[in-house]
Amino acid sequence: AIPIPAAAGVGLRFAHHRRVREQRPAAAWFEVHAENYFADAAALDALSDIRGDYPLSLHAVGLSLGSADGIDATHLQRLVQLERQLAPGLVSDHLSWSRAGGVQLPDLLPLPYTEDTLTVLAANVERVQQALGRQLLVENPSSYLQFAHNTLGEAEFLAALVQRSGCGVLLDVNNIEVSARNRGGNPGAELDAYLYELPADAIGEIHLAGHAVKALDDGSLLRIDDHGSRVSAAVWQLYERALAVLGPRPTLIEWDTRIPAFEVLADEAARAQRRLDRLAISAPQACDAHTV
Repeated sequence: AIPIPAAAGVGLRFAHHRRVREQRPAAAWFEVHAENYFADAAALDALSDIRGDYPLSLHAVGLSLGSADGIDATHLQRLVQLERQLAPGLVSDHLSWSRAGGVQLPDLLPLPYTEDTLTVLAANVERVQQALGRQLLVENPSSYLQFAHNTLGEAEFLAALVQRSGCGVLLDVNNIEVSARNRGGNPGAELDAYLYELPADAIGEIHLAGHAVKALDDGSLLRIDDHGSRVSAAVWQLYERALAVLGPRPTLIEWDTRIPAFEVLADEAARAQRRLDRLAISAPQACDAHTV
């Protein structure tokens, strides 16, 4: 596997396959949704060709790591086969569930942060990692509610999962902004909780994306994690705050709806790269996860 550099890459979607194959534009690395390539031979051939010139990360969306039913064996085997064929630098999925009773739901649904959930999740993550023979990164979710009977905070829950399973963390900074605002919290304080609770070396990747803001009838604002616009100023500020503690990390620009020209994605990646470059010059002390 070609390691993913501590640089800014972009999410590669079908709309840009041809552009990338024919012109080989400058890009530090690409990330793809693994499930898009399970049953599309032509797309997989295109990706295999692209993979020859760019580091690649697999971002799964369908393992349903939080499912009390366990991991679907067929889905896991398809992911393992894809991982073997592409040899990606990183593999990830989400802190969520999407399957119950044999029914797969088209969403990443929230989990209660309790000891029972932690036990289920750790067992599922360990199974995936054993099958892959490598570490899995688990992404913090975007959320629109929280369970009244939570016994652990989200950052505390993820830190416990890292300790029990040996997984890593994909820190989605946009999701922190979306979730905190929707729950009436402070995004900066919630990010600081992640940076305090999690070992710095567990955070293997950062996601950045845009989100929509919708005004509700009562005058409140709902933030929707649609990945359909440029990164907001607030999320850039959180990103800089994270980098100041963590140091450079592989950083991905996600864009999944209203997909623009490739040049727009490249421009967003360049904005992230400038922040990474400034950080590299200053040589931060980022080895202590409890420095915030």
